[in-house]
Amino acid sequence: MCAKTSETDLSYQSLLAGNKTFIEKSLSEDPQYFDKLAKGQKPPVLWIGCADSRVPANQITNTPPGEVFVHRNIANMVIHSDMNMLSVLDYAVNVLEVKHVIVTGHYGCGGVAAAMTNQQFGLIDNWLRHIKDVYRLHAAELDAIEDEAQRANRFVEFNVMENVYNLCKTSIVQNAWAKGRQLGVHGWVYSIETGVITDLKLSTYDNAKMAEVFRFK
Repeated sequence: MCAKTSETDLSYQSLLAGNKTFIEKSLSEDPQYFDKLAKGQKPPVLWIGCADSRVPANQITNTPPGEVFVHRNIANMVIHSDMNMLSVLDYAVNVLEVKHVIVTGHYGCGGVAAAMTNQQFGLIDNWLRHIKDVYRLHAAELDAIEDEAQRANRFVEFNVMENVYNLCKTSIVQNAWAKGRQLGVHGWVYSIETGVITDLKLSTYDNAKMAEVFRFK
């Protein structure tokens, strides 16, 4: 006997139904839609964002499929031992030859909020430790902010800043610059409450402003 369909099953089936709607809508607007996508991709942007389901890269930038290559993880981290992130970065920079890499955080980030506490959460504590290191670097300013929500939002901004810097430290990005590539690295923060993206004005196209110890010759 078949088990009774649950609300979860209905939600699952709605995804498949939604796919059919997506296909019909896309083909009605452009009969060649999928033929064009199937020819390959050449996105100009690599997006390193948070895995939060409320921050979909294409939707909040109003860009169609094929324009943004996306990597997402908890709290948009760039960690030098993360082979997943490094593989995506290497493919994006050296194969797809993207023009821009954007680290995008968002206010109200659960990962950042969790990293502000002393609570244990399980396996994710190993990941949150990297975010806690960002807090340590900016503790003086963060500890001076009495309002917890404002402190968390500022922490989100610092987290983007440090991960933009981590991105610039990679041999992948620095080698692209050494070859004369006009590769831009940027930092943004998205507001779920307003839909507005704030450019943190971190854009850089070379390693000239990096500490000497991090520069590759």
